[in-house]
Amino acid sequence: MPKLKNKIEQLEGKTIQPGFWDDRKTAETIVGELSALKETVSFWEEFQKNIEKEREKLHFISEWEKEIGNEEPEKVGQMIEDINNRSRQFEKELNAKEIETFLNGPHDSFSATLQISSGAGGTDAADWAYMLLRMYMHFAQGKNWKVKLLHEHKAEEAGIKNAIIEISGKYAYGFLRFESGVHRLVRISPFDAAKRRHTSFAMVEVLPVLTEDLSKKIVIREEDIEVDTFRSSGPGGQNVNRRETAVRITHKPSKIVVECQAERLQGDNKRRALELLAAKLVARDEEVKREEMLRLRGEKVSTSWGNQIRSYVLHPYQMVKDHRTGAEEHNINAVLNGDLDIFIEAEINQFGGK
Repeated sequence: MPKLKNKIEQLEGKTIQPGFWDDRKTAETIVGELSALKETVSFWEEFQKNIEKEREKLHFISEWEKEIGNEEPEKVGQMIEDINNRSRQFEKELNAKEIETFLNGPHDSFSATLQISSGAGGTDAADWAYMLLRMYMHFAQGKNWKVKLLHEHKAEEAGIKNAIIEISGKYAYGFLRFESGVHRLVRISPFDAAKRRHTSFAMVEVLPVLTEDLSKKIVIREEDIEVDTFRSSGPGGQNVNRRETAVRITHKPSKIVVECQAERLQGDNKRRALELLAAKLVARDEEVKREEMLRLRGEKVSTSWGNQIRSYVLHPYQMVKDHRTGAEEHNINAVLNGDLDIFIEAEINQFGGK
């Protein structure tokens, strides 16, 4: 801790020197490092304070128990259980902090955008896409991250054809980036009168939410894009279904298509769609580099429709299995309600920092 505080003092000294912002790129790097160091020191100071509080509680309980003997065993038991619960929470916080050390990619500390699209499987696939949307929203809320629905295209009978959500929180992209890929569901279809087993697929794509400066560095030429407008079918207040406020942008060179209908004004939706397109272009370049690195190491990872990354089996047995890391969980209801830590941590341990 003293070394970290000394480093903070050194960096703070640089920020107050004349001409500090003359070299904006270097200045931003220093400010970013300073912010990260301050956050780390703050975390450990708060963590140590909380540990000390629990130690004091334990000492108090020990002394109090000597005085009262066995007169109030239920009260003592409850106090000890509370401390055990806090200890488990401390363990989770430490584990999360350890995981963050693997998140050293250029955009890992950014917020994230998730796009979920239904694949083969008809109504079941659309319902499966909605189940995944709900799962990731619950996961994000469990991390105290903010979630905003940017786009939703509902299917006719049930579920969604596709949806886009923005998850705002530090390291959201780093935690979720390896969730990109095809997710497979096997279950007895609730839409099949004969109660037969169906297999459905949905694609998840995770993108970083780029800062304004980074977005501006991505060159998107007007002649390379085709902009279409349509009536919003999602959030948007009084303008929904009345005016063509939603925007679809097609990037001709890459064939990437993005949509946004979260805002009330068409101009705001176009701006958000362009930001999303920039993020997709960045993520595409990162994926190309990552796949090349994996090929050099003799590994193969593909996010195409023919290569599912995880299977969720509800029948004839219950299990979720990640085909890349081997991580498994039999409590499938917990997983579908957002308990993804076992899979996220395995992904980061295997792929993070590489």
